[in-house]
Amino acid sequence: MRVVLGALWMITTASLAAPTPLRFSVSDSWAMPMVQLDGDQPTQGILYDLMSSLATQVGRPAQFHVLARARIAGAMEHGDIDIRCYVAQAWVDNLSGDYIWSVPLMVQRNVLVSPRVPVQPVQLAKLAPQSIGTVLNYRYSSLDALFAKGQLTRDDARNEEQVLHKLVAGRYQYAVINEWTLNRFNLGMPDGRRLHKVAAIEELSLGCIVRNDPNVPVQPILRTLLRMKMSGEIDDIIRLYTGEAAPSAPQD
Repeated sequence: MRVVLGALWMITTASLAAPTPLRFSVSDSWAMPMVQLDGDQPTQGILYDLMSSLATQVGRPAQFHVLARARIAGAMEHGDIDIRCYVAQAWVDNLSGDYIWSVPLMVQRNVLVSPRVPVQPVQLAKLAPQSIGTVLNYRYSSLDALFAKGQLTRDDARNEEQVLHKLVAGRYQYAVINEWTLNRFNLGMPDGRRLHKVAAIEELSLGCIVRNDPNVPVQPILRTLLRMKMSGEIDDIIRLYTGEAAPSAPQD
């Protein structure tokens, strides 16, 4: 009996002493170099390294919740997620709840890509009515007007890699994609089948949102992210996976 009670006491003590995990959202639409998903967990990539390093420096274990992009906002609102990274303010203008933004951590460049090099420079406003490749639930603010008037129609795929595979298969002439994802995809393609950037779509400053809750170490998280950015750690992570320096923040 004493042995059983002793074991229970040790288990209880250990559970009380264990730090509460930081719960991160991971979108199932992400692709490398942002995140590699193996099963239902991330294992490598820019965002995996960033979030893992953040949790370690704050002194908490990292817990990753892989969700459909459309479910992430609700998960944060209901307190199931503590931190959402790789997000722009333009994507969450109707955000409900009490959250605090980190400093901008990186810049995403979205580009229009095609299997063919165009004879003339592509002008988005002059494209013939057609479908273009997009990611389900992704928001492309600079294309909203063209979508609204029907000049362009979204052909959504579940994730970024599927968008590019559909483009290669000829499902559409153009697709919108993160420049880093495109460059990574092209590394696995033979020279004659690589995709081409034909127009710039937008540049967005991305950061993290932290749920403002007494159980979440909000200020240590924000200070750590600032330190990671200022020290060059985040740029080093980006360079590790892309081979290039992080683009500078867009100017207002």
